[in-house]
Amino acid sequence: MAELILMPKLGFDMAEGTLIEWVKKAGDPVAENEVIAIIETDKASVEVPSFRSGVLRALLVEEGTVVPVGQPIAVIGAADEKIDLAALGVEKAVPEEEREAAAIAVAVAPVSEPSPPAEAGRRAISPVARRMAEELGIDLNRIRGSGPGGRIIKRDIEEHLKQLEQAPRPAPPPPIPIPSAAPAEEGYQVEPLSPMRQTIGRRMVESKQQAPHFYITIEVDMEAAMALREQLNALLPEGEKISVNDLVIKAAAIALRQFPRLNASFAGNEIHIHHQINIGIAVAREAGLVTTVVRDCDKKSLSQIAREARELIGRAREGKMRAEDMVGGTFTVSNLGMFGVEDFVAIINPPQAAILAVGAVRRVPVVNDQDQLRVGTRMKATLSADHRVTDGAEAARFLQAFKAALEQPMRLVL
Repeated sequence: MAELILMPKLGFDMAEGTLIEWVKKAGDPVAENEVIAIIETDKASVEVPSFRSGVLRALLVEEGTVVPVGQPIAVIGAADEKIDLAALGVEKAVPEEEREAAAIAVAVAPVSEPSPPAEAGRRAISPVARRMAEELGIDLNRIRGSGPGGRIIKRDIEEHLKQLEQAPRPAPPPPIPIPSAAPAEEGYQVEPLSPMRQTIGRRMVESKQQAPHFYITIEVDMEAAMALREQLNALLPEGEKISVNDLVIKAAAIALRQFPRLNASFAGNEIHIHHQINIGIAVAREAGLVTTVVRDCDKKSLSQIAREARELIGRAREGKMRAEDMVGGTFTVSNLGMFGVEDFVAIINPPQAAILAVGAVRRVPVVNDQDQLRVGTRMKATLSADHRVTDGAEAARFLQAFKAALEQPMRLVL
């Protein structure tokens, strides 16, 4: 039976995405989870897998098209099945010949031709076009949008660049001195905010302004956990080693199972306590921070978590995240220990109720129960929690459970 493939929602604030590439073409057989397209949001390029096997019978949008979340982008079905787009709820099917003709018409349209009116007081711009304009220093007020409703899309930026290359270059004006109250001797470099950086900034400002954060730090004795990790890794091949972060994720999942209000989201007049424990891993990239999600961490073994986390982080750093990689997180772990950071506090990733910031595992002087000074192995972890969802005592008990799981690490493998 034929079914529609929809534009996925890759975050609670995502309203649309740009289909930048069809990996498969109409008529191609596809297997379940095989990548069929790549879309781009204001955060990342994401692979879209097929949710079932079959034949890709129709592509409903062109490459470069901005598509609202939930709108059909393709049809999948059997090879010999008759496809009735109207019965599937597709209001109007545009024949391929018409789409090609429309694309050609746009490509050859004279620049002086007036574009459709934009929304009053605000120009509609696709995320890709905005990023290109910002990276290339293009004034969007000089661009005529050819997308729906005068929307500026990728091909408008490309066409504008062609015109700039062909236009005679005017003589540069003489430099104008810029007064400054405190000029720096070496000057500075201007770096426009990328769309991803803008999104990170907006969401973090919202989080800090709207979520009443409080912070609790705990120190964990990692002696036994590191010894267990060494023993396990001695049995595993090179590509399947368990990292400290994998231990942290498993310990957090065990603690979240005991304190589910930390595995929750704030939703206006409601608190959503999630049944699944899906832990997001904050991954730093040159373009900005993204979070990739390991699902059902309380039900998976350490080796499963390690394998999945390695794959997810690899795709995130290569800019090849899939739709399911980014969504569904219920709690986040941010680890800067690999950079030698001792401890830090993280901003909650809304609408989640808490985030755990983890520092480096260090060899430090400690005093034992006999008041003797010796060398110990310690790691600091700071929980940032939303006071609208939980309180200090509950957050502290969560951290006690997290600490116990790492200090008695056989719990991690049971």
